Amino acid sequence: MTPRLLIVTASVLVMLTAACSSSSPARHAARAAIDQASPVVKQRHPVAAPGDITLAFAGDVHFAGRVARLLQDPATTFGPITSVLRSADFTAVNLETPVTRRGQPQPKTYHFATTPEAFTALRDAGVDLITMANNHILDHGQTGLADTLAAAQAAHFPFVGAGVNAAAAWAPYVTTIHGTKIAIVGVSQVAELASSWVATAHRPGEANAINPGQTLAAVRAAKRLARIVIVFMHWGTEGMACPDQNQLSLAPKLAAAGASIIIGAHAHMLQGSGWLGHTFVAYGMGNFLWWENSYSTATGVLKLTLRPPAPLIARFIPAVVSGTGQPIVSQGAAARRARAHYASLRTCAGLSARPPAGAITPISAG
Repeated sequence: MTPRLLIVTASVLVMLTAACSSSSPARHAARAAIDQASPVVKQRHPVAAPGDITLAFAGDVHFAGRVARLLQDPATTFGPITSVLRSADFTAVNLETPVTRRGQPQPKTYHFATTPEAFTALRDAGVDLITMANNHILDHGQTGLADTLAAAQAAHFPFVGAGVNAAAAWAPYVTTIHGTKIAIVGVSQVAELASSWVATAHRPGEANAINPGQTLAAVRAAKRLARIVIVFMHWGTEGMACPDQNQLSLAPKLAAAGASIIIGAHAHMLQGSGWLGHTFVAYGMGNFLWWENSYSTATGVLKLTLRPPAPLIARFIPAVVSGTGQPIVSQGAAARRARAHYASLRTCAGLSARPPAGAITPISAG
């Protein structure tokens, strides 16, 4: 069996650090405190010898509309692109659909819902982690959120970005892959209903950058736990291929707090990727498994290969959202055009193709 992985909340970080060096009663107390504070999930990847690590990221995933019928056979829901997702050591996406059949629709235009089979489809596609920090996770209010959290825990499916309180919502998921510890934090920057959706000390909800202090503190806390910190952001202006001012303002702050990699979604458009100093940023991954026609059918999978002590190597695998809602990998000349377009988006994002010359990035630091 694989070891149990604990999602560590800010309230128990000090206890965990002190207890990890031995098998003393303090260590068992720390484990009990963490179990009580946040969900327990299983670690897919056991500790292995040091070596290359491949991470894969894609954008928004829906199980509503035309995609709902694909859940009749969860193993085939994502279609042929499953092989791309499964080929990475670790894969993460943004889940846009609450898992509920109850609750009160919130005062907003779009409301989504799906069944627990969504977690089977995600797992069968090779997805290791979802972020729930987005502008749909509370579409059906607190009841819908409670159902979603319960379904994820029942499926033993790892998630970040939402929880029973602020500590759980901003808690990182921590895993060790090929000897390297990685922490992932999920946060939304979408302002719609944020004041009533954001998690507090006594209210379930999402992690939202409406509370910038909590967000940056979560990144700093994750950095104390793991060598590599990934922040999965839900941000940007819908329909815009260039990051907006809110993205451009927050990204350097996340980097300064310790983010090694920043991944974004929400704009329904691909946005540029590259280096912001020592931090690799992909501002927007677009729609991925998508429920209806939208601003763009361009999508893809971003594969990041970590080869310490060298900086990471990024590879974009372009795809197109098909009529079924499934992303289909582009081939030949279409793929070459798509990769060239994706590379061109780096300019308006203000990112560099390479890290600073001669610099040791946080990703490659020992």
